[in-house]
Order: sequence, then C-alpha cells, then structure tokens
Amino acid sequence: MRLLRRHERDRRAEKTRRGEAWDDTAQTRRGGSSVAPDYLTYRFHGLVLRSGLPPVRLHDLRYGAVTMALAAHVDLPVVQDQVGHASIVLTADTYTSVLPELHHRAARATARLVLSAARGTARRVRRGRCGWMTQV
Repeated sequence: MRLLRRHERDRRAEKTRRGEAWDDTAQTRRGGSSVAPDYLTYRFHGLVLRSGLPPVRLHDLRYGAVTMALAAHVDLPVVQDQVGHASIVLTADTYTSVLPELHHRAARATARLVLSAARGTARRVRRGRCGWMTQV
C-alpha cells in the first residue's frame, strides 16, 4: 500500500507540473498515457504463466476478493459498496452461493441459539417456574 500511495503521489505531482487535472479513475503509464484494459489482461496472463500458478483470469481476483471478504464476515452492504453494485440483491445473488461454509456456519449458529433456548426452557420447567405448568 505504501508503494501504491507513493506511486499515486508521484503521478499526481507529475500531472500538476504539466497543468493537467488528476483523474482518480484513470490508469496511466509513466508518460501519462492511458493503459488499455486489454493490455492489463495480457500482462496479468503473462505474470500468471511465469509464476507457475494454475490459470486464473484477472477478473477472477475480484470474485476471490469478494468471496474472502464474505468469509471474513464483512457485512454485505460493505461488500456491495466495494464492488460497486447498484443493488445488494445482485451482490448476494452473485456471491453468497459460492460459499457453502457460510450457510453451514449460519445453520450451526441458529442451532446453538435454538438449543440454548430449549435448555433454558427445560430448566424452568424442572424448577416449576413455567407459567403454563403451574396453572394446570
């Protein structure tokens, strides 16, 4: 992050010296010209090949990041904002199905809650403190 911030600061200063406005969304080369999205995909593909890792598309990193955020219990509205979806439904429909572990974790948490409540009710019944039992 430090290197990225330094790079951005240097690019901003370079643009300012040339009297140009800074565009937060533009991806530029050192000379200031725009980087074509296809070029980034091409470069990424080359890096993946050289790394010896299994084939992965650049866009797959987005899915991976969102999936990891959800697995780390990041709130869905936060994830929605990070990926820029207009609707939280789109985010939920697209990503929550890929993590069965989240569904298992939710089921276990619900089961713990139900069992805890059942144990509390059973204790009250055994002690005779349950209203319906004392009225019979």
